[in-house]
Amino acid sequence: MKAWYFSETAYPFLPPEDTYKSIRVTLPSKHYDPRTGADLFDRYFKEWMVADEEGLNLMINEHHQTPTCVNPAAPVTMGAIARLTTKARLLILGNPIANRRDPIRVAEEMALLDILSHGRLEVGFVRGVPYELAAANSNPVRSNERMWEALDLIVKAWSEHEGPFTHEGRYFHHRSVNVWPRPYQQPHPPIWVSATSPSGAAKVGTRGYVQATFLTGRKSTPRVFDSYRRGWREAGHSGDVPLDRLAYSPMIYTADSQAKATQGAEKLLWYLKANKVPDHYRNPPGYLPVEANVSIMRGALPQLAASIKDMTVEAAIEAGVLFAGTPDRVHDQIVRFYDDVGGFGHLLMLGQAGLLDHAEAVHGIRMFGREVLPRLEATLRDRPLRQSAA
Repeated sequence: MKAWYFSETAYPFLPPEDTYKSIRVTLPSKHYDPRTGADLFDRYFKEWMVADEEGLNLMINEHHQTPTCVNPAAPVTMGAIARLTTKARLLILGNPIANRRDPIRVAEEMALLDILSHGRLEVGFVRGVPYELAAANSNPVRSNERMWEALDLIVKAWSEHEGPFTHEGRYFHHRSVNVWPRPYQQPHPPIWVSATSPSGAAKVGTRGYVQATFLTGRKSTPRVFDSYRRGWREAGHSGDVPLDRLAYSPMIYTADSQAKATQGAEKLLWYLKANKVPDHYRNPPGYLPVEANVSIMRGALPQLAASIKDMTVEAAIEAGVLFAGTPDRVHDQIVRFYDDVGGFGHLLMLGQAGLLDHAEAVHGIRMFGREVLPRLEATLRDRPLRQSAA
C-alpha cells in the first residue's frame, strides 16, 4: 500500500451560504483576500514538506473559479514542491486535458516537472468535473473523446525522439511536435487516469493505466474497480490486475484521541457540505451519456447527495468516504474498506480540505505516517485480491 497526502488547497473563509447561489464558477472573487490566500499557501507548502518527511507521497490537483481548491495551475505548484521535497513521489491528478486547447503544452510542462524532480513525477489526466466546463469555456459534448485524443497525443509526444511529427486528429491539429526537454523517466512518467463510473474505469483498464476514484464510497467503488478489471482482461493484458493499478481517495484524519479525531474529521467534511452548486453546473447538457441521465431521473442519485448537509462523521465513515479516529480505528476502517472493494494499491488521503488549522493538519499527517501506515503495510502485504468481476 502506497499512501499519498492530498490537499485541496481550499479557501474556506466565505460569506454566509444564503448570500450566494453557487460556490463554484460564479462566487465573486471579491471574497478572496490575497494576503490571507498567500498565508494559506505558506502553510500548505509546510504541510507538504511534513508529509514528505513522514514518508508519504504527495498528490495535488487543480480546479478553476472556486474556493474549494484555489490551485488553478498545478504545474506551477508542483514545480515548487519538487524543489522543496526530496523523497516523495509527486502526483498531479490531474491535468484536465479535455478542456485544454494545446495538449503539447501539457506534455512540455510535465516533462519539465519530471526533470526538476529528478524522475519523481507521476502524471494524472482527468476529463474534468462538470463544474469546470463553464470556467474553461468548454463544450460538454464529446469531452470524453477529446480527453482520450489529447492523452494519446501527449504520450506520443513523450515517446518519439527522431524529430518533429504532425498530428491531424478530430479535435487537435499540430504541424510540428518535437517536445524538449524529454522526460527524466523513459519512455515517460507513470500515467494515472481518474474515473468514477464503471464505463470510464473499463476504458482505463484497457489501457493499463493506474485508475483512481474519488469519494465513491463503499457501494460504488466495487463496481468501478470490477469494471477496470474487466477492461484489463478484455484488452488482453497478461496476468491478474496488479495491485498498483488501482487507487482510492477518501478523506482521512487520525489523532491521538477519539474526540480530537472527530473534531478534525468534522472540519474535513466542510469540503462536501460546502459544495453548493446548481444543477446546470453540476450536470451540464451533454456531459453525461443519455442512459446516465435517465438513471438519475429514475432516482439513481449518488449515495450521498440527499443527506450530505446533515452527514455525521460516523455516517461518512460507514459510507466509506471518510476514515477517522485513533490509529487503531483508522487502520481497521481502511482494512475493512480494502476487503469490501477487492483490494487496491494506492491510498490518496485527502487530509486537508478547508477548516483544519495548520497544527491540526500536521498532527493528522504525523499520526497517520507514524502510527497507521507501517501497520497498514504489514496487514495488507499478503492480503488476497479479488480478480473476477462481481
